[in-house]
Order: sequence, then structure tokens, then C-alpha cells
Amino acid sequence: MIVERRAVRASLLTPEREVLLMRIRPPHGGSPFWITPGGGMEAGETPDEGLRRELREELGLTDFSVGPLVWRRQHTFNWGDRRLCQREEYRIVEIAGRFAPVMSDDIEMKVLESFRWWTLAELVAATENLTPLSLPEIVRRYLDEGAPREPLETEVLVD
Repeated sequence: MIVERRAVRASLLTPEREVLLMRIRPPHGGSPFWITPGGGMEAGETPDEGLRRELREELGLTDFSVGPLVWRRQHTFNWGDRRLCQREEYRIVEIAGRFAPVMSDDIEMKVLESFRWWTLAELVAATENLTPLSLPEIVRRYLDEGAPREPLETEVLVD
């Protein structure tokens, strides 16, 4: 059975144009990967409300403005003993500068290995898996062109 899920994620950007990623190790084994903060939305939450909750739980971040939508993806994958079909929105969140993230979500703590601030050049040169794979291009496009001006297509990925 496939579990349908909505999610929202943030590409946090410092004034120096660094992006915060989390290194996650899947609960069912497999290689770790780097992902932007965020996650599944609860019933009745708007994307803004879900992102605020997720960033508070995963990073301890409470003072920020939710920026523009820059990417959409539908990703079907295994997570533990579940098969998920997750519809994701990626938003930009511009912040005042680097900070030391504080994870308070007990479930997320079980799969979190580390946090890291990345420059665009480091994202482009990454040798470990990034999620989404096109994250360097998403960030570059936003930095060069700003927020998309037309409705975004949805990338569809099935693992």
C-alpha cells in the first residue's frame, strides 16, 4: 500500500548565499544523503504553517519569512517499512546568517547524522547524494533569476 503525503521544504540562504542541508541515513539502510530541512505536513496545515513547524522542530528556527516557491516534486520511495508518494514544495527562506541548528524532533534525530552549510560551488561539486538531485540548479537559478514567474512543473521521481 502506498501512503500519500504532502511535504514542504526550505532552501535556507544566508547573505553569503550558503545553504543548510541535513545528512540523513535511511532507516531501512542504504547510503546517506543530504536534504533540505522540512518534511511532511499535518492535516489541515498550509504550506507556510507546515514549514514553520518543521523548521522549529528540525532546526530551532522561529524567526523567518517564508519566501517563494521554487520547485515542486512528486517522489515515490520506500521509507522504513512504508512506501510513500510524497508531493513536495520547495521554498526559499532567506535568513540573517549562519546559526547552529538544534534538532528537537525525536523521530528525525534517529536518522539525522549532521548539518552542514554549503556554498553553491560545493553543491555543484558534491560527491554524496543530494535530494533533490537538481538542488544545485534550483539554487543557482534562484540566485541568478529570482523566483519563477510562471507555474512550476512537477518533477516526478519513482525509486
